[in-house]
Amino acid sequence: MANFTTHIGAGTVVSGALATLTLAADVVAPENLIAVTMAGVLGSILPDIDLKDSRASRAMFSGLGIFFSFALLFSFATKFSIAEMWILWLGTLVLVRYGLHAVFHHLSVHRGIWHSLLAGLFSAGLTALVFYYILGRHEGVAWLAGGFLFVGYIVHLALDEIYSVDVMDTRVKSSFGTAMKIYDRRYPYASLGMLAATVAVLSVMPPSKTFMEGMGSRDMWADLNRRLLPEDKWFGVYDPKTGLARVGVATGSDVTTGSLPDEPAEPASADTPPAP
Repeated sequence: MANFTTHIGAGTVVSGALATLTLAADVVAPENLIAVTMAGVLGSILPDIDLKDSRASRAMFSGLGIFFSFALLFSFATKFSIAEMWILWLGTLVLVRYGLHAVFHHLSVHRGIWHSLLAGLFSAGLTALVFYYILGRHEGVAWLAGGFLFVGYIVHLALDEIYSVDVMDTRVKSSFGTAMKIYDRRYPYASLGMLAATVAVLSVMPPSKTFMEGMGSRDMWADLNRRLLPEDKWFGVYDPKTGLARVGVATGSDVTTGSLPDEPAEPASADTPPAP
C-alpha cells in the first residue's frame, strides 16, 4: 500500500486543485475555503485510522482528543471551578486519545470496513454535521467540506489499489481489491454497523438546497470554462500564438538607462569657444 507521505501528498494536490476551482467559482469565502481544503487533506489519510501504529491513527485520535476536550471546557467554563475545568479538560483529552484509541483498534482491523466507500460516505456526512452544528458554518460550506473529504477518501483508496499492482514484476498482490470496495464482506456485522451509522448521519444532514443549486448553476460552470485558460498572455508575459515572451521593452528614444532622470543639455554660451 502507499505510505503516509504519498497519501498526504496526493491528497494535498487534489484538494488544492479543487480549492482552486472553488475559489475561481467564488462560491465560498476564503476563510471557509481553508477549512474545507483541510477536510480534503484529512480524508486522504483517514482510512488508515484503523492501522494502530500509523501516524494517521495517532494524529487522528490526538486531534479528536484536543477538539472534544476544549469543546467541553468552553461549554462548562461558567459552571465549574478552575480546578474542576482542568480535570475535565485533561480527563477528556486522555480518555479520547488513549481510551477511545484502544477500544477502536480492539474492534477494527486494517483494510476492513474503514477501507470502503460506505465508510467514506459516513465520514463525509459526519464532517458536514461537524461543520454545520458544531463549527456553525453555512449549510453550503458544510456540504462542500463533506464533498472535499469524500474525494480525499477516494484518492486514498485508489492509491492503495494502485500500489497493490506490482508493475515491474508484472503481478497483482494479494491485497488488491481490499481497499476500493463498497463494504467489507469478510466482516458482515461491521458492515451492518457502518451502514446503520451512515443512515443515521444522513438522516440529520443540514439542508442541501444551497449546495445543489450552486453545483447545478450553468452560469458558474460557464464562467469556470471561460476562465480555465488565459484569454491573452500567460501571466501577462507569454503569448502562445507567437511562442514568444513579450515584456514590452521600449526601443529608440524611449529607452532609458541608469537610475537618474534625463536632463536637457545646457545650451552653449556665445563666449565659450567651440570644442576642437
